[in-house]
Amino acid sequence: MRIFTFIIFAFSFQFICAQKEIDSLLLVLENTMANRNEYDIQKELRINNLKSLFKDESLSIEQIYQINNNIIEEYEAYSFDKTLFYIEQNISIAKNLNNLYFIDESKLNLSKLLASSGRYEEAIDILNEIERSSLSEKLLNNYYSNYKKIFADLSFYSLAIENKEKYQNYYKTYTDSLLARLDPSTEDHLAIIESRFRDNRQLLEALKINDRRLAISDIGTRTYSQVTFERSLCYELDANKTEQKKYLILSAISDIKSAVKDNASLSSLAMLLFEENKIDRAHKYINFSFEDADFYNSRLRFILISNILPDITKAYEEQIEEQKEKLQTFLVIISVLGLILLLTVFYIFIQMKRLGRAKNELLKANEQLKDLNITLNKKNKELENLYDDLSESSLVKEHYIGTFLNIHSNYIDKLDTYRKMVKKHIVTKKVADLFEKTKTNHLIQEELKLFYKNFDDTFLHIYPNFVEKLNDLLVEEGKITLKNKEFLNTELRIFALIRLGITDSSKIAKLLRYSVNTIYNYRVKIKNNAAVPRDNFENEVMKIGASKK
Repeated sequence: MRIFTFIIFAFSFQFICAQKEIDSLLLVLENTMANRNEYDIQKELRINNLKSLFKDESLSIEQIYQINNNIIEEYEAYSFDKTLFYIEQNISIAKNLNNLYFIDESKLNLSKLLASSGRYEEAIDILNEIERSSLSEKLLNNYYSNYKKIFADLSFYSLAIENKEKYQNYYKTYTDSLLARLDPSTEDHLAIIESRFRDNRQLLEALKINDRRLAISDIGTRTYSQVTFERSLCYELDANKTEQKKYLILSAISDIKSAVKDNASLSSLAMLLFEENKIDRAHKYINFSFEDADFYNSRLRFILISNILPDITKAYEEQIEEQKEKLQTFLVIISVLGLILLLTVFYIFIQMKRLGRAKNELLKANEQLKDLNITLNKKNKELENLYDDLSESSLVKEHYIGTFLNIHSNYIDKLDTYRKMVKKHIVTKKVADLFEKTKTNHLIQEELKLFYKNFDDTFLHIYPNFVEKLNDLLVEEGKITLKNKEFLNTELRIFALIRLGITDSSKIAKLLRYSVNTIYNYRVKIKNNAAVPRDNFENEVMKIGASKK
């Protein structure tokens, strides 16, 4: 029983992890789809760079032919019409040069293009024009490869059993011829071997070959897109839909990044999601594939997509219609609930009116009290607003009043002490000593220091950031640096008084006990170092705010 439970748990955990990986890859795919234009721009840029080579007037016709070949390679899975245009140009060039190799190469390119777009009869007609015995080793490989592609597709899409078997035999014949010529280490050789294992339902062997191919391909290339798509075919035969979806997603991402418009992965993924009833994504992906097929002008892709597009579109429309019906049902339910709520509110309103009438006498009795409460609330609100407006002013006044009272109390004490000292000297007839004490200004200096200290403490208590804010108004070289244990210096005290509204230099000089000329010089010196307009400096000082406590 425990083993059985463990097995169930292990499979459940594995399934959950696999589903999370699929969900993450789908998000990557949709992000890549959203950036399709960027990858197309990169493709167009590469093509335009090649086309710019034609500006060189010294190019030979042979060089023009080779440049066209490079452009054909870029356009091959991007635009059928543009690819056809440059192939036909090269056929014309080859014929003008009477170069048999160029003629055969261009015809093989044309046959490959026609086969890839489902124009098999025209592709075979082109191949029949080529003299196989005259082909080089490389072109002979392309010749067999084209026939292999044509008969593989005809065998797959043919409905008649007799024709299917005939095309299958042709496919095997040309595959054998091609396989005998290819280097076993090449991508083409490995692809054929993998295909044979897959056709014979030897899926493990096919996946081993695919591992080798996957290891030497990078996402964002046509090879990676093809390898991952063929890997999804193995998982489809193995009925492993999770892995099938994973590699279809990876193939689709690579198709978009390499600007491959002639692709099959995304439409196959859309069909798989449609079968799982994931209609929104299936509809989104099949329309994206349709846009690519329309851009490429692929007749074959149009036919394949048209076989599944109507079913997905119909299911999507039915889902939208079903959602609309549900929405309408919800709207009806909400409307009914809203009506019930409205009736309930109306009923409560009626009941409240009845209750109001029942309490009418009580309300009249309390009417005066309510009026008083309303008036009181208004007054309280007015006081609150007034308090908010005057909070800074109140703080200044409170602190100044406290400081003022303290200073005056101290001066009364000092005067009393001085009075007692004078009285004592007169009583003891020490008039000479008393006269000596009055000759020195030591007492004045001490009191002046105490005045500065009290002013500094009081001012910085109200405007704690004054020094920092004032320095912000000065250029770097003009900033004021205080000495150790110094709160304010003369320059700062001058502008502190200006902040308090005392702007007259004579009044400032009298308060600080300096000459008017000295005060003026200090003010000019500081303003000359202003980082703001000089005439506006003192106005900016007045804006320095007080501390909110």
